[in-house]
Amino acid sequence: MSGLGAAAAQSSTAPEGVPDAAPAAGTLERLRQLLQVDAVAVSRRQGETVEIVDYSGDTAHLACIATHPIEACPFGAPLVIADTARVRGLAPGRTRFYAAIPMPDGTDNPALTLHLCDARPRGPAMAHRLEAMAIEVTSRATIGRMLRQRAHERGRHEAELRAQNERFERASETASIGIWECELSDESLTWTSGVYDIFEIPRGAPIDRESTLQRYTAESRAAMAAARARAIAQCGDFSVEVEIVTLQGRQRWMRITGTVEARDGKAVRIFGMKQDITEQRLLADRTRYLAETDVMTGLANRSRFQARLDLADAGHNRQPLSAMLLVDLDGFKQINDNHGHVQGDRCLIEAAQRLSSCCQGAELVARIGGDEFAVLLGPDTAPDAAQALAAQIVETIGRPLVSDGQLLALSASVGLAHDDGLGADDLLRRADMALYAAKAAGRNTSRVHGPRVRSA
Repeated sequence: MSGLGAAAAQSSTAPEGVPDAAPAAGTLERLRQLLQVDAVAVSRRQGETVEIVDYSGDTAHLACIATHPIEACPFGAPLVIADTARVRGLAPGRTRFYAAIPMPDGTDNPALTLHLCDARPRGPAMAHRLEAMAIEVTSRATIGRMLRQRAHERGRHEAELRAQNERFERASETASIGIWECELSDESLTWTSGVYDIFEIPRGAPIDRESTLQRYTAESRAAMAAARARAIAQCGDFSVEVEIVTLQGRQRWMRITGTVEARDGKAVRIFGMKQDITEQRLLADRTRYLAETDVMTGLANRSRFQARLDLADAGHNRQPLSAMLLVDLDGFKQINDNHGHVQGDRCLIEAAQRLSSCCQGAELVARIGGDEFAVLLGPDTAPDAAQALAAQIVETIGRPLVSDGQLLALSASVGLAHDDGLGADDLLRRADMALYAAKAAGRNTSRVHGPRVRSA
């Protein structure tokens, strides 16, 4: 049995006065060795006081535990501090990594708390991996102890044990977290139930790394392989977010964290955590879309336009452009005044669609004002191609639009400026000057900013 499984499986009678959910004698030391931390402790909450009921390791960390009393785990929520030195106002002394984890006892506010302390700080991914492993081990130990008790007192405790197991299973499903291990000698895998559930594979079904890898998208498979290879070479840690297709054909996003176990400087095993983050990714993607997109037209908005423009400024990581085009609809106010705002909105949407259709090779197409648009061209676009695009935009947008039986006249003026490395502000200023020149020339035309403004 692996180190994880062995530590989880071993337990015996709890010390006198300690609730059944506490780790059995010797379990704390095995847990401390498994998690590779300086100290592990269990405290019991009694009213407004906290009592240390078991401890293993360096007693210098007791001072840190004493500074995190009852409020350390309000309502059963874990407290994980990857590096206490980064927490303002906290003076933890020797302790740099600290975690306080409620221990399962079947209530919403457990009386027992597991504390992990170490003099070495952890990265965020490693800190939460240790948290997940501690929860997994203590939960397994609790269930193992309950099952032995069931053998002695089957009748009296059968209903209670069923309820405990059901609560544990519901908690695992809600967290969408599982622990995984891979022996590098033969690439054999070990999963907890949570990982089976993420992949929608029946729990306990035979698994192998080759078939599992086929569940990853090509891009995610490459990203995970690169992160894994680096961790093995350096005998270190890794964290990567990947996309998979489950056995049932559903697309999911998963965060994988792992660490390499080495012997005599050689990697022998990888183990870590897998968590379903599909909902978080969807929410993040939706939030980013709303923050960067003009809702009416579906084009990029002013914020995203400015962010890309800032990258074109001079600097070590400069991402140059070849040109900028500013597009302004002619007579748009008259359309609103004569035909109403509904028709005006339809004109904006149609103009945006026409602009997108003829700027498919552009790096960015954005709506930056009421009836003003911008097009950013990447560094590979030739000056002649940019000028041809300006003329094409004028011709494409200038086609009449029929809406609700009404013939609406659309036209646009375009100002073009080439990026000569002077900076984003100068590029925008020169494109605006060219647009002004196009308006002054009678509209429905384009102009290019150069040594002197000229026709496109």
